Amino acid sequence: MQALWMVLAALFFSTMAVGIKIAGADFHSFELVFYRGLISMVFVWLILRAHRTPIATTVPMMHAWRSMVGVFSMTSWFYAIAHLPLATAMTLNYMSGVWVATFVIGGALLYGKTGRQGPLMATVLASFAGVILLLRPTLAQDQLFAGLIGLMSGLGAAMAMLQVAALGKVGEPEGRVVFYFAIGTTVVGLLGALWFGFTPWSGVRWQALAWLVPIGVLASLGQWAMTRAYSRGSTLLVANLQYMGIVFAAGYSLVIFGEPVTPMGWVGITLIIASGITATVLRNRALPNIAPAEPG
Repeated sequence: MQALWMVLAALFFSTMAVGIKIAGADFHSFELVFYRGLISMVFVWLILRAHRTPIATTVPMMHAWRSMVGVFSMTSWFYAIAHLPLATAMTLNYMSGVWVATFVIGGALLYGKTGRQGPLMATVLASFAGVILLLRPTLAQDQLFAGLIGLMSGLGAAMAMLQVAALGKVGEPEGRVVFYFAIGTTVVGLLGALWFGFTPWSGVRWQALAWLVPIGVLASLGQWAMTRAYSRGSTLLVANLQYMGIVFAAGYSLVIFGEPVTPMGWVGITLIIASGITATVLRNRALPNIAPAEPG
């Protein structure tokens, strides 16, 4: 039953993505990153204070690197959500597990240990075949750039997963990791928003404004539910249940945005999910302590 917390986390993250897509029509990606980070920072700080968890850290540079790759992933993901069908953007971001498998293969090739990497290589190739199928309607609509940015969001999420695992090994509490990531998100989002300019609220639709606070709260709740799932449930089962986020996103795409997934798109999504699950099983043998990172 504890693994069902991951289903709840997937629901929180996919619902947050709905807010990003709606608000993304009025705000640019850096503004959304800033507002999401600011709200999340306050929300997580209140939780840490309630649990008397100290904020001070002895590994600030590790947090800085985690924030750097995490913000890169999040900004890319927010851009993809604004410019692609929601289910497509969600699926591309959830390729982080396949990217980690790619890192494992790269390390094996670097050290000449290629004998046992055949199954992992097959899953990676199958996943990218799924990407081609998923993006075919996207290519027809001249959205190739947004598709590539969506792929980069998954790559950034994979790098963030590795860094979260490293922070866990040095004893950093999950709440502190989330808090410092929220700080990094706020700072980078603010700098980007100052560079590109803030959108005057007077010309923004009320629907976009109404989503700013829920985006940050849903992101924090999703991270909390994900952490609870991994700490109390079966790691392998929990890792695979994260793909429920794609199912939720597909439902939102159809019902809210009128973006049905094509039959070819469903084949691509199925390939990506199957490859991700297989890669997780195989990867778990090589890197058993990889921790999750928030999508984006």
